[in-house]
Amino acid sequence: MAAEEPEEASRGTMGAFSLPVVLLMICIFIAAGPRTGAAEDRLAALGAAFPQADRFGPAEGMPPVHSAYRQGALVGYAFFSREADGRAGYAGRPLDVAVGVTLEAKIAGAKIVEHHEPILMIGIRDDQLQAFVGRYAGVDLKAGVRIKSLARPGDQAIDAIAGATVSSTALHDAIIGSARKIARARGLLGSPGAGPRLDLEAFELKTWAELLEGGEIAMLDLSVGAADKALSQGERQARALPEGVASADTRLVAIYAAVATPALIGRNLLGERVHASLVADLPPEGQLLIVGAEGLYSIRGPNWRRSGLFDRLQIVQGERTIALKVDQLRVVERYADPALGALREVLVLALGGDARLDGAKPWRLDVLIHGQTEQQESANAIVGVDYRPPARLVIGGTESPAAVDAERPIWIDIWQSRVLDIALLTALLLALYVILIFQDWIARDRVLWNRLRILFGLAVLGWLGFVARAQLSVVNVLTFASSLIGRHFDWAFFLLEPLIFVLWSWVAVAMLFWGRGVFCGWLCPFGALQDFVSRAARALKIKPLQIPFGLHERLWPAKYILFLGLFAASLGSMALALRGAEVEPFKTAVTMRFARDALYIAYALGLLAAGLFVERFFCRYLCPLGAALAIPARLRMFEWLKRRRQCGTECQICAVHCPVQAIHPLGQINPNECIHCLRCQTNYYDDKLCPPLIQRRTRREARAQLAKTAAGSTP
Repeated sequence: MAAEEPEEASRGTMGAFSLPVVLLMICIFIAAGPRTGAAEDRLAALGAAFPQADRFGPAEGMPPVHSAYRQGALVGYAFFSREADGRAGYAGRPLDVAVGVTLEAKIAGAKIVEHHEPILMIGIRDDQLQAFVGRYAGVDLKAGVRIKSLARPGDQAIDAIAGATVSSTALHDAIIGSARKIARARGLLGSPGAGPRLDLEAFELKTWAELLEGGEIAMLDLSVGAADKALSQGERQARALPEGVASADTRLVAIYAAVATPALIGRNLLGERVHASLVADLPPEGQLLIVGAEGLYSIRGPNWRRSGLFDRLQIVQGERTIALKVDQLRVVERYADPALGALREVLVLALGGDARLDGAKPWRLDVLIHGQTEQQESANAIVGVDYRPPARLVIGGTESPAAVDAERPIWIDIWQSRVLDIALLTALLLALYVILIFQDWIARDRVLWNRLRILFGLAVLGWLGFVARAQLSVVNVLTFASSLIGRHFDWAFFLLEPLIFVLWSWVAVAMLFWGRGVFCGWLCPFGALQDFVSRAARALKIKPLQIPFGLHERLWPAKYILFLGLFAASLGSMALALRGAEVEPFKTAVTMRFARDALYIAYALGLLAAGLFVERFFCRYLCPLGAALAIPARLRMFEWLKRRRQCGTECQICAVHCPVQAIHPLGQINPNECIHCLRCQTNYYDDKLCPPLIQRRTRREARAQLAKTAAGSTP
């Protein structure tokens, strides 16, 4: 017992010491990490996005858009991508970019307001991001526009941020996607193959008089004299009113008509809430119509309640005639514009179905005027109110095929551009699958196993890591979890990097069969780099440190504490968690190939230097990704690694030579720590190293020698 006291004391000391050390490391990386956030003044951001404008109107419409003015004239629109499009990113939270669009459907400028994306927050400076979005000024939304690496002939090509194609793609998607949506809604773009249609979303405050002056409301002012002239035919004279009731110049009726479906008209006249409710209840392809009148004559007539028909009114559009019925009438208790409420009669009608009206095309409201001849006979005349939708409310034309083609999800272009890389990764994963399936046969030949480890490690480090930069990270785990928890999950953002997506998919399946060790031991570029460092140490005759298993057992929980700390931080602030995730040297050593600040380079080199004395030091004690993968490791379906009853009792060879010390002194393998390198399996089949096999071989050779001796002594 006395001999074990120092070990127990070291265990307790290390257990108490590991948590503060881990928390201190997280704090160091949080303090050293870049600071990003949404501290921008939004009005200043609009000014940066539309520098040609000297004034912006209030946010109007859905999505909210600010009209941009220069010297009192409308020159375009400014908006925030988060409000216009709201696509969720890696972290389950949208990017927010202020964007300006001119009346010519060109981007006036762009300014990043806020982002929380891991692809943007680590290793890329804020000035690089702002410089990138500045490249979109002058881009024509009517034509195709793509990141340069994905551009096709005729496209407008935008240079991506060096070494950050995924970052560039996410920003490109936010800017172009939201800009096209607003441009289309404001009539700056056409609708492919759909013909002209009304802009239902454009809005600015207008009074009744302003709408009337701008042509949004059509009017016919009919005097008594003009009505009498219309009623009279040839020698037959007729009057709308009995003689002496009114002079010829007296107004008989003033008739007003407008399509109120567009927000510019309906919302100003009816109010936002009432307009939205009425539009929501419209039948498919329906239109909201307002017909009003003031004067001595009723456009409803006396029989509309009994007949269910407004027999003095009808709509004519082309060759179609649309009757106006009482069941189309919608009751509005109070109008937003007092001028509308002051009219003698107001009809708010919902047209649709057989009474469908094409609001983007001209139409005419016919009004039947009743009168009498001098012989007391009935006389009728029809007067028309011509309505032509204002050009500013009609979206017409057709987008170019290039622009339409560019509307498809950008991840499709990325996958098509990286077909060769995807094929190479698939071949690499298939090769690993073959190795794992035939691992027992391979492990019987130590030379073959060693050569496969070297060749596969070179492929993973050289091509997968340094060339393709497909290094998995705990950042992927945190952002995936955050996206699910935030209820803004979108596969499109995870598909922006095809190699990472394919690799994660394969690892997820492999964990069900082999556990987490397959990735850590075979597919991690930084793990392969550590393996080569260990080989270099052996070549240089550097004596490795033998860490007592008791101390080792108390050290390895550090990586689990790191992961849980990062995960907890991500629940409150993804930016905080991502800065803490710099505890991983992957980005510095592999993805950015040591092209970073001195602090990060020194940290990565320090971990590799530690690996000269303690094989895979980082994997053993600090890797939060390894911890994240180890948690579901026990879900694996099979036990692939073989052990003997003598392991741990008669023999410690495998435990001593395990690169991550995943084998307990009693012989069992800890699946949470094992990297499935197969080194123990080469020992398992080596009859010159494994004691049970040595004994069997010795007995077999002794029997053979006895048999040979006996055969030689036989006369």
